[in-house]
Amino acid sequence: MKRISFLVKPASALCNMRCRYCFYADVSEHRAVRNHGVMDEGTMRALIDRALALADDADITFAFQGGEPTCAGLGYFEAFCSYVEAHRTHQTVHYAIQTNGYLIDDAWAAFLAEHGFLTGVSLDGYRDLHDWLRPDALGSGTYRRVMDAIARLRAHGVAFNILTVLTAQLAKRPQKLYRFYQREDFDYIQLIPCLPGLDDTEDEYSLTPELFASFYKAFFRLWVEEFQRGRYRSVTLFDNLIPLFAGVRPQQCGMLGACAPQFVVESSGDVYPCDFYVLDEYRLGNIATDSLEDLAAAPALAAFLSEPRRPCASCADCPFEGICHRNCKRLNIAYYREDWCGYRAFLEDAAPAMRTIARALARR
Repeated sequence: MKRISFLVKPASALCNMRCRYCFYADVSEHRAVRNHGVMDEGTMRALIDRALALADDADITFAFQGGEPTCAGLGYFEAFCSYVEAHRTHQTVHYAIQTNGYLIDDAWAAFLAEHGFLTGVSLDGYRDLHDWLRPDALGSGTYRRVMDAIARLRAHGVAFNILTVLTAQLAKRPQKLYRFYQREDFDYIQLIPCLPGLDDTEDEYSLTPELFASFYKAFFRLWVEEFQRGRYRSVTLFDNLIPLFAGVRPQQCGMLGACAPQFVVESSGDVYPCDFYVLDEYRLGNIATDSLEDLAAAPALAAFLSEPRRPCASCADCPFEGICHRNCKRLNIAYYREDWCGYRAFLEDAAPAMRTIARALARR
């Protein structure tokens, strides 16, 4: 069975919030056309037609991201799913969406539940910090609105996870953040390192290697305490790292130091190899005019995949080099400097427990 996934930006860089650290605002400012607006119907149908033509029994994932994808409107998503259902034969189709939750009402929640959207909701922890980091376009806090959206998703039975950007500010409060997740009964959590802009190495929000190490040492100990009491709380980094100690490859792209090419589709139909690099120099082609085979064979993709990782002196004698290989070439700015590695410092502290847990999970 052939499998393929598309990361779709139906509203390009449009967003109804003004997060202080927004990485896609930075990306879009580095290209000739900052914002392509909402994807038109012809481009939407071309994308779906390309995907369904892959094979009659293909396994296809459409994941929607932004900017803020819900800015494309509920009608866009209804039309998208209707077109898929009208034209698919025996293909298996999965949907996912990453949203700031600002527009999620009962109609949205019912739709996401009906079509089985795995929904990631951006929430930067407890109220005061979230409101400061993630204001709306008028500068008002959004915590209450996002929490109301989560309540609606729960009421409609939507499968969701929490997406938290791990900023320098949040990294200094691992215990407070963990207790917040416990109190709100959030079972599935992805912590996303806050990155500096493409032209910078650090800013006031970005996660440094030192903060990465100190945060995760404390956060992991709290996680282990729960695990030992029989409570498994899914944290994406741990879900990927722990199986590595049992020889199981991670699902997260880049963790082993090699990029897995993606099909990131901007609302214009232009296709790129990675969400971090939706830049003019990495454009592979257009979904409406180029076949999937041509996109996969684009010189820009080969160049992207061959780009080296930044050096780190710690790799020379690192016991974890085999499960890292300098990791994701964009995220690793939060993990190490040329002379010191926070990823290694964290693993030196966590590895004994991770090995034990890996063996326990393997026995299950």
